[in-house]
Order: sequence, then C-alpha cells, then structure tokens
Amino acid sequence: MWDPRISADYQVKVHTMALTGTYERTMDDKLRLAIPRPLRDGFREPESEDFFLAPGNEGCLSLYSPKGFEAFTAKMASVSTGRVQVRNFLRLYYSQAESVQVDKQSRIRIPERLVKMADLKHNVVLIGVHDHVEIWDKERWDSFLSQNASQFDALTAEALNLSLPT
Repeated sequence: MWDPRISADYQVKVHTMALTGTYERTMDDKLRLAIPRPLRDGFREPESEDFFLAPGNEGCLSLYSPKGFEAFTAKMASVSTGRVQVRNFLRLYYSQAESVQVDKQSRIRIPERLVKMADLKHNVVLIGVHDHVEIWDKERWDSFLSQNASQFDALTAEALNLSLPT
C-alpha cells in the first residue's frame, strides 16, 4: 500500500520486488477469489485497483499488475507475426486476457471461460512468480509439485546455464 510518509524511491523499489510465496484459497460460487495481502500489496499500483488475468502455462492463470501486463505485451509486440505459431499464440492469449477489479474484500471475479480453461474448482493455490501471480487448481498444483519437485537441482542448473553468458 502506498504510504506518503515513506520516500517514493523506497516505495518504487518495494513495488518492483519479486513476488513469492504459496497461498491456498477457496473460490466461491460466484467465482470470486481473495488475493492474499502479500501478493496484492506486492504489485498493486497505488492509482489502480485493476489487475489483468490471462492464460498461463501448464494449465494455470496469470495475474498481472497493469504495468506488468503492459511490459509483457510490449515483449509480445516485438515478436514477429510472420509465423503461424506466433499468430495463434497471440490470438489465444489476447482473446482470453481480461482486466479484473479488486473489490472491497480484496477479491477478484474470475471470468467463467478462464475458470474452465484452467479447470479451477473450489480449492485453488496462488503462487508468486517474480512479476506475476499464478492461479492453479489445487489438485493440478499438487500434481505439478509431485512431478517436478525432485528435479529442482536439475532445473536450477538448466535455468542458470541458460541465463549465464557463454
């Protein structure tokens, strides 16, 4: 939350910190989901109560701040649309992405088509992933963890090797 007693430079740094953590929540019958305070405050923009919800990978949804969504879409704008796979991705992504507002109880309403796309049921998991939040069905997240947690060291080595200059 923006605090006028704290310097603007510090607050900008706070709002650009990596999002982290795992939070179990329930989605109500009206498809509303409470966003945990550490995640909400970690990337909420002081002038906006809006977020962008979009398809994610491996069957999750991705929640972005407006500036985070703008940064992602700027990357996408630089990708050549000369390949059919790129055009198809852009069509699928942008046709499903949507602005969502946070209500007074810190909830967002997930559009039904996105609930179906991610096969979300009553129990969900929200995870901070650097610059966005992923929303997973709890059973799918548990399955992902059981299949991938044992590979953490190998995944770390591969990710670091990909990011280091050769």
